[in-house]
Amino acid sequence: MENAAYAGLSRQMTLRRELDVVANNIANADTNGFKVEQLLVGTEVGERARNAFVRPGVSFVLDNGVGRDFGQGALEQTGRTLDFAIEGEGAFFKLQYGGGEAYTRDGAFTLDPEGRLTTEGGAIVQGDAGEIILDTTLGQPAVAADGTISQNGQPVGRLSVVRFDALAALEKGGDGLYRNASNAVAIEATDARVRQGMLEGSNVNPILEITNLIEIQRAYESVSKMIENTNDLSRRSVERLGRVS
Repeated sequence: MENAAYAGLSRQMTLRRELDVVANNIANADTNGFKVEQLLVGTEVGERARNAFVRPGVSFVLDNGVGRDFGQGALEQTGRTLDFAIEGEGAFFKLQYGGGEAYTRDGAFTLDPEGRLTTEGGAIVQGDAGEIILDTTLGQPAVAADGTISQNGQPVGRLSVVRFDALAALEKGGDGLYRNASNAVAIEATDARVRQGMLEGSNVNPILEITNLIEIQRAYESVSKMIENTNDLSRRSVERLGRVS
């Protein structure tokens, strides 16, 4: 009886984790550049609670981490000159943050007191030649599709838009940033296009995520009922054995 209860408990643990992931998706449905996530579930064969030498063992549900869908989100017009969106999946703006490199799809940029182009969280936006500094006295910047920024018709920098051969190299951080968690090399995303006055929205489908929440709740209740029935059956078996003896 313990085998079924333990297997059910392992499934409940992954369902609770899955609930957190789906709830986070819903909470970020309006977050610029957010990418929908999904729990990756697998199985692990363990020893039986009893009769350990009998094969096969029991299959437990295993949390294999979180997968992320880097599909393109909808581009939304803002009209703000320092808002930029990347048209093209798997490409990112390159940033300097916390002593290292970071990457983002959220192009809601601003200027710091020194005129440097930064994210709202303070990360410094990188260009082909390093920091991008704008002179506010020269008027509003114009950005071409290849990321070249101009003021008064003169180029002042070019946004560094990069991609990785394997997106699994990116590790999620705070403030919509990603970090390179491996030795993967970022390469220029020559096929991506930068759109000024626009932002990329989240690629979360709220209706689908709410449906997932309902399914998770039902699955959790079903497993709870199974564990309860298993425990009840075990209790009744012990009582009957006790009366026979």
